Amino acid sequence: QVQLVESGGGLVQPGGSLRLSCAASRSIFSMYAMGWYRQAPEKQRELVAELSSGSITNYADSVKGRFTISRDNAKNTVYLQMNSLKPEDTAVYYCNAKRVGVPDFIYYWGQGTQVTVSS
Repeated sequence: QVQLVESGGGLVQPGGSLRLSCAASRSIFSMYAMGWYRQAPEKQRELVAELSSGSITNYADSVKGRFTISRDNAKNTVYLQMNSLKPEDTAVYYCNAKRVGVPDFIYYWGQGTQVTVSS
């Protein structure tokens, strides 16, 4: 088991920046991947960014060039730097850890942090 705690959400004006943090209760070094998802009202949860243990990144097209995912294995923490924020980025952002399981991956989730982009 691993517990994930997000922080860093809040209210920001369009064009502004936020950095989300996700602190894990145990080492994330062995995780297959760490990622960020988001869910806006009345919409399905979607992948925002993912970072594999091999340092391969994957971003949603809507955030490419604006968001950057990174990790600090020593601190067991994953970050999401969000720049040039738009109103459509408003959502609850969830941290995710993916571990290899049998027969499928095992997923862990944080409780979420609200990001609101509005003037």
